[in-house]
Amino acid sequence: MSVKQEHQALIYVMVLMSAADSNMTDKELFTIGETVKTLPIFDGMDIETLPEHAERCADMLSKENGLDAVLRFVSGKLPARLHETAYALACDIAAVEGRLRSEEIKLLEFLRHKLEIGRLPAAAIERGAKARYQVL
Repeated sequence: MSVKQEHQALIYVMVLMSAADSNMTDKELFTIGETVKTLPIFDGMDIETLPEHAERCADMLSKENGLDAVLRFVSGKLPARLHETAYALACDIAAVEGRLRSEEIKLLEFLRHKLEIGRLPAAAIERGAKARYQVL
């Protein structure tokens, strides 16, 4: 079964966010896997293809201008109605560790602009991620 380009783009967003600080943690990778397994947006996707797509994204990122290439791919494959979904997934991956690093904050801002998400919707999405990944 081939993966839909939209699925691939959403996976790339999560991998990109995980790699933002050059340290893809087990917690982040687990969250990506669980997200793909459980969210309705990924219905019909073969979970077995996830590592392959994550590796493709990492390969793309490792090349010169890799960030730009990944962001062009994502914005070119996602319809506008999924831009906020992509941003929400990025926020979830950023929040899973319990704190945001400066690289993650910069990437979220860059992603927000690339996906043309307004400040108010972005703030609501960010607040939701913060609430979901709050620790005691």
